[in-house]
Amino acid sequence: MKAFTIHRYGRKEVGQVDEMPEPDLHDDDVLVQIRAASINLLDAKIRSGEFKLILPYRLPLIMGNDLAGTVMRIGPRVRRFKPGDEVYARPNQDRIGTFAELISVKEDCLALKPGNLSMEEAASVPLVALTAWQVLVDTAKLKAGQKVLIHAGSGGVGTIAIQLAKHLGAFVATTTSTSNVEWVKALGADIVVDYKSQQFETTLRDYDAVLNSLGNDVLEKSLQVLKPGGHLISISGPPTPDFANEQRLSWPLKQVLRLLSHGIRKKARQLGIDYTFVFMKASGSQLQKITSLIEAGTIRPVVDRVFPLDSTADALAYVETGRAKGKVIIKVK
Repeated sequence: MKAFTIHRYGRKEVGQVDEMPEPDLHDDDVLVQIRAASINLLDAKIRSGEFKLILPYRLPLIMGNDLAGTVMRIGPRVRRFKPGDEVYARPNQDRIGTFAELISVKEDCLALKPGNLSMEEAASVPLVALTAWQVLVDTAKLKAGQKVLIHAGSGGVGTIAIQLAKHLGAFVATTTSTSNVEWVKALGADIVVDYKSQQFETTLRDYDAVLNSLGNDVLEKSLQVLKPGGHLISISGPPTPDFANEQRLSWPLKQVLRLLSHGIRKKARQLGIDYTFVFMKASGSQLQKITSLIEAGTIRPVVDRVFPLDSTADALAYVETGRAKGKVIIKVK
């Protein structure tokens, strides 16, 4: 099968389309013919080697963390899916590889594709929607009437998180560039801070939660907008000792993460604020709940551009520019 792979880590590594063996099918696996995949910033970080200590993949590595496609075969223990079903998923973190013609995915990672979405639209959803759900619902436990700041509102996670937060009844602020201000307002944001002309940390006050997907400078400034008892949640780091324990990392690596996150954890604690690092987990059951919201028209995915599989390297380069509005898609079949 054709697949986009990397053979080494590094910022200069581009990646290439290779012929790779078809994946094995385990008893609780579903073999999916991939019709479309989507690119996330996580893909660029994996390729550069930023996660090689936390996620020790074997090289060459088939890239890709999102998929939509059609079930081809199922393992003997699979009960919820059958050949011909249209599905979408974020595979488990140790079994990525969606920039390919086929993938074998555990049954509990999959959900039926929303009936009102194309394959390309569906492929844009899993990772960012699960991230938004696990930040806002599971971690922040956001309630109606609370205030949340969602950074980078025009990005993949931001576009879904704004819509989910509004569905939960929250008051939503977001940050974006001048050209996207009206666009993110249309997604439901109540306040939009243009980071080119405004400083969010002096504009916003007494927020219950912040979703950070940007750098450490924005992370620290975000403490200023939270009220005591508020929750600062980052999906871009630094990872915490709790995350290290969840990942069952080695003792030396746990100490590295403890040191990396010490500063922000201390500052948050002094202000009476909780700090949590969230690394999204695959979940077909949560994705099914998201499907219901999509089919009800509560959440709509945002697709920026579509590239063919042979142009995956160009698509990754485009995402790394930071100019994409919503998600960038790889059309496979």
